Amino acid sequence: MKLVIFDVDGTLVDSQAHIVSSMEAAFREAELPCPDRNTVLSIVGLSLPYAMANLAPQADEDTHTRMVAAYKSAFNATRSKVGSNGFPLYPGAEAAIRALGARDDIKLAIATGNSRRGLDALMEGWGFADLFVSTQSADEHPSKPNPSMVAACLLDANVSAHDTVVVGDTTYDMEMAAAARCRGLGVLWGYHGREALLSAGAARVIDNFSQFPAALDDVWKD
Repeated sequence: MKLVIFDVDGTLVDSQAHIVSSMEAAFREAELPCPDRNTVLSIVGLSLPYAMANLAPQADEDTHTRMVAAYKSAFNATRSKVGSNGFPLYPGAEAAIRALGARDDIKLAIATGNSRRGLDALMEGWGFADLFVSTQSADEHPSKPNPSMVAACLLDANVSAHDTVVVGDTTYDMEMAAAARCRGLGVLWGYHGREALLSAGAARVIDNFSQFPAALDDVWKD
């Protein structure tokens, strides 16, 4: 049995516009200038407290806490307004998930910096809830690249690290995979580039989901 663990933002779903607008709301709450779009998107994948500490190192802990609350409030308001249709899956993502979910030799899991509330809403909206044996969120674990989320997925799936691949778009995903002794498969339609992903330990890096099945097989053959 094999296990594939997917990141969400930047890997399965294109939520960048909502992330940026919610971060702008967080910085307004703190009365601080918001970093530019690329800087904001570079921290996608980290849990919010770590993201705020990275983006606003000059602010104190209480301010970071207020920023996290403001971000969540703005993000949840957007999700309530636009629904899952406002968080589109990347081209090929749904087909890839459903193809893997139909196989008897592969289990699927999620490891995301999203909140539990947000993750469950997205899974329900996409109709994916029954396809994943484990879904781990930032509410239950330390931030990536800590391997806690992957460890929980391995336990839930009863699959070894050797037989597991972590699929993600950031160095945090690849470092998390390495820390858990799993292999990482990087994707380039998200927020970090090829060289960064390879340097962080990615066994393969792909440009689009059409390359995913072959790349996954190659990683397991290594």
